[in-house]
Amino acid sequence: MAYAFGKRSLDNLKGVHPNMVKVVTRALAICSETGGPDFTVIEGVRTPARQKQLYAQGRTTPGAKVTWTLTSNHFVNAKTGYGHAVDLFPGTWTDLKKFDAMAAAMFQASKELKIPIRWGADWDRDGISRERGETDSPHFELHA
Repeated sequence: MAYAFGKRSLDNLKGVHPNMVKVVTRALAICSETGGPDFTVIEGVRTPARQKQLYAQGRTTPGAKVTWTLTSNHFVNAKTGYGHAVDLFPGTWTDLKKFDAMAAAMFQASKELKIPIRWGADWDRDGISRERGETDSPHFELHA
């Protein structure tokens, strides 16, 4: 059976740049075709208030730090009118192999569609994930 986005994922893709939606959609199909992880879009467009809430986590509110900035490509871009980032969840927070497989599908989709992306576990785009504490494995964004 082919993977399909549920209501949560579809709702979270609203307002996301059409190119990012294409990449995420193709990546889900690749995962389905290859036995990769099924995944959920857990965040798409984010408000500044939501970003502040996430930034406070691990600083002034309980929980682990999940962001290091008060700005974000999840915000609606003034020029395009869309958010340029998504956070994806492959069903577990602890199995990094599932995040890596999901990322491989995202990069395959990016290459096929000729839509460049950047991954939060490889900010410098050198192909080596998490080598310098790059830990935002759920995060993908359009990259110029």
